[in-house]
Amino acid sequence: MLANLYENTILKNPKFIILILFITLISFGYYSKDFRLDASSETLLIEDDPDLEYLREITDRYGSKEFLVLTYTPNEGMVTNTSINNLLSLKYKIQSLDWVHSVITLLDIPLLNNTDAPLQERLKSFKTLKDEDVDKNRGFEEILKSPVFRNFVISEDGKTSGIIVNIKQNPPLEDIKNRSNKEVDEYRDQIKKQNHKNILEIRNVIKSYDDIGKIYLGGIPMIADDMMTFIKSDIIVFGLGVLLFIIATLWFVFRRLIWIVVPISSCFFSVIIMMGLLGLLGWKVTVISSNFIALMLILTMAMNIHMSTRFLQFRKDNPNKTTLEILVLTTSKMFWPILYTVLTTIIAFLSLIFSDIKPIIDFGWMMTLGLITSFIITFTLLPTLLNFTPTKNILIKRDEGSRLTKFFGNLSINYQTPIFIITFIIIVLSIFGVSKLEVENSFINYFSKNTEIYKGMKLIDDELGGTTPLEVILKFPKNKNERVEENDDFEDWDNESEKDEEKYWFTKDKIDTIANVHNYLDSLPQIGKVLSFSSIIEVATQLNNNKPLGTLEMGLLYTKIPETIKTEIIDPYISIEDNEARISLRIIDSQENLRRNDLINKINYDLQNELGIQKDQYKLAGVLILFNNLLQSLFKSQILTLGLVMIGIFAMFIILFKNLKLSLIGIVPNFIAAFFILGIIGLLNIPLDMMTITIAAITIGIAVDNSIHYIYRYKEEFNKINDYKKTLTTCHSTVGVAIMNTSITIVFGFSILVLSKFIPTIYFGIFTGLAMLLAMISVLTLLPSLILVFKPFTK
Repeated sequence: MLANLYENTILKNPKFIILILFITLISFGYYSKDFRLDASSETLLIEDDPDLEYLREITDRYGSKEFLVLTYTPNEGMVTNTSINNLLSLKYKIQSLDWVHSVITLLDIPLLNNTDAPLQERLKSFKTLKDEDVDKNRGFEEILKSPVFRNFVISEDGKTSGIIVNIKQNPPLEDIKNRSNKEVDEYRDQIKKQNHKNILEIRNVIKSYDDIGKIYLGGIPMIADDMMTFIKSDIIVFGLGVLLFIIATLWFVFRRLIWIVVPISSCFFSVIIMMGLLGLLGWKVTVISSNFIALMLILTMAMNIHMSTRFLQFRKDNPNKTTLEILVLTTSKMFWPILYTVLTTIIAFLSLIFSDIKPIIDFGWMMTLGLITSFIITFTLLPTLLNFTPTKNILIKRDEGSRLTKFFGNLSINYQTPIFIITFIIIVLSIFGVSKLEVENSFINYFSKNTEIYKGMKLIDDELGGTTPLEVILKFPKNKNERVEENDDFEDWDNESEKDEEKYWFTKDKIDTIANVHNYLDSLPQIGKVLSFSSIIEVATQLNNNKPLGTLEMGLLYTKIPETIKTEIIDPYISIEDNEARISLRIIDSQENLRRNDLINKINYDLQNELGIQKDQYKLAGVLILFNNLLQSLFKSQILTLGLVMIGIFAMFIILFKNLKLSLIGIVPNFIAAFFILGIIGLLNIPLDMMTITIAAITIGIAVDNSIHYIYRYKEEFNKINDYKKTLTTCHSTVGVAIMNTSITIVFGFSILVLSKFIPTIYFGIFTGLAMLLAMISVLTLLPSLILVFKPFTK
């Protein structure tokens, strides 16, 4: 009944169907204008992560500004008149940009040890390097030896300095809770466009100062903007690259222009409709889903090649039948195997929704909708276009193409034992390799070494104390003995002021705890710059002729320090109101063999067991924690859901083939290929990341398509031939050719991803392509060998 409905509705009404499809294309094409990209840091975070909420709370408490970082390495010495004038000129030039709030350079650091005046006077009227009457060499030495500024605004060797460009806050969107999603998205798009404009402007400024030394740009806004550029570039490069390769493959297989135009039309319709659908639903493409167009082209083409190959085979075998009759025969034979290949691939992509990361969840749904779209287009547009085109006397170029499949067929018939031995070795190696898998989040290594992101982050890592921030928040218990308790006798005694309250906060226990944690963190080789109230105390001790300050002196000093200095160098590290202290540190992200999860676990263990701090008296926060949470979550969710993918696909095989033995035979080669790739990744010590961790599930979902097509055809041919070896030979020369052609298209399609500037995307392309190649070889050797040995069909 369903077949009759399809024949009468779709196949017999090509003009009506083509009209409907063009209306659909135009409608969704209109909404493709709302197709959006997103490279913000939020796209790489776990939704509702409590550590994210805590970081926001800490940021609000201690203050945080959005900023860019420039590294400046002058051609001459740092304190020569020329270098100082150049730096001053660069500062003022950047400061003149209307989006810049302030620019902090080496020349703005307060010099508190530049004269022999009393400390109180130095605090009130401090000098900086840009002042005329300052001993610049003495001032530079003070900054270079400063516990606060060394490896922060100046490198250890004094050759590179940092320039902090604070960005003006964007005007908030009023009543954001009452705004529609469209208004919020438009507001955020406006901010992204402004950020892109800002980055272009500051890069033009930097370019005009190329002759004064090496200047690199860094910072979250620059990384977000460059990532957006990478995504746009990847979409264009991947799409065009895959399209060109598909055209070449179609020409090699069919050698007719019409057989290039028809499948390409399916790809075009599928991609445009899907882009419109994404625009309509408001789903944004991120760096994780930036290859979705390439994937859609590859998967749509695979369906079209199978359909076209079978159509031409039927045309060759039935020269007297009409085009409509051949189409009915082709669609009836190919509907179920292609439907099940789509469903198994959907199961693989749907496994991504078990992740807690929204862009990965969206990618799973995105590809699910994309596959459904491609399936519908393949069974509507392809047969409709074939109704309008002359298809007689068109054959597949098989002679050369079938040599390889014939070779694989001979291996399966004559060398089953060696195939099983090699398979066993591969399984052992895979198990060993998988046992060595680990996740890492070395953000700097996500980028090519010739990108500005890498160069800037590497220089900051090497010279200015590291890149990835981590916060340690110390929470001090209430201690009634810290000061005299208030009672009725003291209520009227001068009614202690807020400054007195602040003064009594600085106790020996608190200062010692901060110092001990600071020194411990500073001793770890993976950690660069550490800043805390202990750093300020060290500066104060130097200013006090190297005499340690007592707790009362610290309290008095805190109340006497000018607000301008207090706001910049003290308030970010202590919160008297919340009775806690903040230790800010940065990880040297480019350090070889850095294991972030191990480092976090070590810090937690040592704080409790070596320093004796209770678990509820400190908390780790920061970007390092958030990205580590992301990858640990991915590792757990994806490895666990890999089992669900296997069960789901196995259930599909049972329903399709209605044969338990055959279902097991069909699924084994693809699982071996996927796990072997994971094993290779483990053996090569390549850490799993947000993209490579999805390879196994996606590979199984796509590669299993070959098994479905092969077994489905084998079953059909065996019913006619009733001989296992002859059926194998027939299948290798027919469906085997289609499997080889689609697999090569997929392999080379994924290889296009190596043109990305984002390293995880390159790994994803290489290893998924390699997995598909192994899956193809496995389906054309191991699968038929298993069929010959276990003989799952009944004569």
